[in-house]
Amino acid sequence: MLVLTRKSNQSIMIGDDIEVSVLAIMGEKVRIGIQAPRDVPVFRKEVYLEIQQERLGSGKGAREEVDAALRGLGEAS
Repeated sequence: MLVLTRKSNQSIMIGDDIEVSVLAIMGEKVRIGIQAPRDVPVFRKEVYLEIQQERLGSGKGAREEVDAALRGLGEAS
């Protein structure tokens, strides 16, 4: 695991396309922003694990599950 120290308004790059920025630090909470291409799914870990569990139960492929989750997000807006 790579461990970095960043201050508010500083970023890290993952590859050429993904930027993770520290937006604010409030006590023990850190607000981050992630800029990534639309075809790169980004989930909180607990949501990702839920999707993986559902995928195992339904027999769907991981790509189908992610696509369905992203469609659901688009409908909620």
